Amino acid sequence: MQEPAVAAIRTVSHDLPVSVEFEAFMANGWAATPAAGVRLPVADLAAARRAKLSARFPGERLIVPAGEFVVRSNDCDYRFRPHSAYAWLTGLTGEEQAGHVLVLEPDGPHGHEAVLYVRPRSPRTGEEFYRDRRYGEFWVGRRPDLAEAERMTGIRCVHREDHDRLPPGRDASGDTELAAALSELRLVKDAWEIEQLQLAVDHTAAGFEDVVRALPRALAHPRGERWIEGVFGLRARAEGNGTGYETIAASGAHACVLHWIRNDGRLDPRELLLLDAGVETDTLYTADITRTLPLTGRFSPVQRLVYELVLAAQDAGMAALKPGASFRDFHRAGMRVIAEGLAEWGVLKSAEGDFHRRYTLCSSGHMLGLDVHDCAQARADAYLDGVLEEGQVLTVEPGLYLQPDDETLPAELRGIGVRIEDDLVITADGARLMSHALPRTPDAVEAWMGELLEG
Repeated sequence: MQEPAVAAIRTVSHDLPVSVEFEAFMANGWAATPAAGVRLPVADLAAARRAKLSARFPGERLIVPAGEFVVRSNDCDYRFRPHSAYAWLTGLTGEEQAGHVLVLEPDGPHGHEAVLYVRPRSPRTGEEFYRDRRYGEFWVGRRPDLAEAERMTGIRCVHREDHDRLPPGRDASGDTELAAALSELRLVKDAWEIEQLQLAVDHTAAGFEDVVRALPRALAHPRGERWIEGVFGLRARAEGNGTGYETIAASGAHACVLHWIRNDGRLDPRELLLLDAGVETDTLYTADITRTLPLTGRFSPVQRLVYELVLAAQDAGMAALKPGASFRDFHRAGMRVIAEGLAEWGVLKSAEGDFHRRYTLCSSGHMLGLDVHDCAQARADAYLDGVLEEGQVLTVEPGLYLQPDDETLPAELRGIGVRIEDDLVITADGARLMSHALPRTPDAVEAWMGELLEG
């Protein structure tokens, strides 16, 4: 479909008409305001990434869109975030990237030329800059012009309208082979990416501290879960782009719902809070950490029992991380501990078989990066059935979800949900815990909470 011309600006029905005289008045009297268009720190790394992609598809036109705005309601769009593959290949991460497209044009038998199709800054000679609610500079802020965009990225930039006249090619938004290649190329992180992920983890740890300090206010509020969500969200927006995914603030039996994002419950001091949250940096790398916290500041005996079993499973999973190990090894190690623990409690007759899955429900971790479930389009033999490599970043997150209506459980266990999730990077001889700033053992959690609440 042909994109509307620039003149077809996005207005709404209640906008007042504009006179010819006003148009002329608005087209004059503006000072020159050039921007530096400083080269992005990641520009050279992005060029190397494009070269790797180029080598996989010699002679083929490759199309990687940033994505388009999505309407939330009527004339309001969701906040735009560019597609992760586009951000990885260009280094561009801002909301102004909506509608932009990266094209790798075949340049000889073995290489490509990168061309970036962008919507440049709106000129002051038409109505767009002050009337277009989606793209106009007075509505949403300034975009780089073509020369500025080229300086920033090192990529030849042309107007977005020219893209519609191109012949077809492989499009990452619909071509499964190209999407898989882009995921697989991102499996191993470079040093800069690991720095960004560590930054995301550090900000996330600060957000968890904010939450503990806010517990007295949250406990007093009828929607304490939402208070927790809001406190963490403030840290995420203040330090980065926002949250990398919808925050899970699940108290009591809500913790048994894996993706509880309603966050509309009251906090009961006798129960646990499962907080699964991550800050996304301005460069779009996200952390993914979970802690399960006693709302009184101290675990009850049964809560500690469940927590310690999950912690033992996580310890076993972490110990299985090393280059050359199967990706699934850490999950198998953790689940063996869970199954044996459930059998020891008498919940299961035996640790053999897969009956423990009734109480664990899902896998124990995933790759982490620009997406919280990173590289999800990679082929199974490169990811789920592959082996770990130095530079990969992943989560280890076993859990027990003991449903409140599960009659196979003793009454005192029902309604308890515990997950412990940490972020790790595979090193030459094992794995480094990136989220070490947050305590994991029950004694350390209680001491940490006590210090923050007293302070």
